[in-house]
Amino acid sequence: MKRISLVLLALVSSLAFADGHKGLDWDTALSGDHRSESNRGRDQYRHPRETLEFFGLSAEMTVLEVSPGGGWYTEVLAPLLKDHGQLVAGHGALNGSAYGRRSLGGYLQKLGRAHDVYSAVDVRVMQPPAMPLDVKAGSVDMAVVFRNVHSWLRAGTAEASLADIHRALKSGGTLGIVQHRGTDGMTVEQMKRTAYVTESKVIEMAEAAGFVLDGKSEINANTKDTKDYPGGVWTLPPSFGAGDDNRAKYAAIGESDRMTLRFKKP
Repeated sequence: MKRISLVLLALVSSLAFADGHKGLDWDTALSGDHRSESNRGRDQYRHPRETLEFFGLSAEMTVLEVSPGGGWYTEVLAPLLKDHGQLVAGHGALNGSAYGRRSLGGYLQKLGRAHDVYSAVDVRVMQPPAMPLDVKAGSVDMAVVFRNVHSWLRAGTAEASLADIHRALKSGGTLGIVQHRGTDGMTVEQMKRTAYVTESKVIEMAEAAGFVLDGKSEINANTKDTKDYPGGVWTLPPSFGAGDDNRAKYAAIGESDRMTLRFKKP
């Protein structure tokens, strides 16, 4: 009996250590003063904790956030990884488009306004036209891509982007993708126009780049999203591309229906 008790105690201690070793401070990441009230309000649609846990995030990882835009997910990732891991932000080129420059400039200003939170974020630039990442091959544990696949399709860089992420990841590394989910049967041109991409298309492209599908989640699903708006996904919040026209209707729908996919690099 004593031997059994010692074995159980060792097992419990091991599990507690493994859980604690993750060291993820979700309270600070989600509720810290560095996050605005409006950004926290979008957690109900984007489910950052559930999404990152599904991807398998732990505090010791080196994580590549591809095209972080305004830094909504950087707000969450930076404090989670600051003490024990590393967040690499692969942003737009310094000498790219006007939009790219404004986006990068705004992102850097964001980091500067809360330097204590973002001091460890390693910002790298992506150079056109294929946008290769300035990241050492085999140096990344996890890469995350949030609602960028449609932009790759529009720019014709999907194949190159996925190949570059594959190069950056370690063997056994994880690629996590969240993307506006289109309706089966959509053409590529419809995907480019609306920003809704079919799940089968994302999986097809990722597998062609050498990734293996490791899991799917409905964390970010939204059955209210009818996906038939003249202005595409930008009709819904937070963009409200139609202005005040049917704004209450679109607000009631919420943000888009999204696939959440986890891939592995063999």
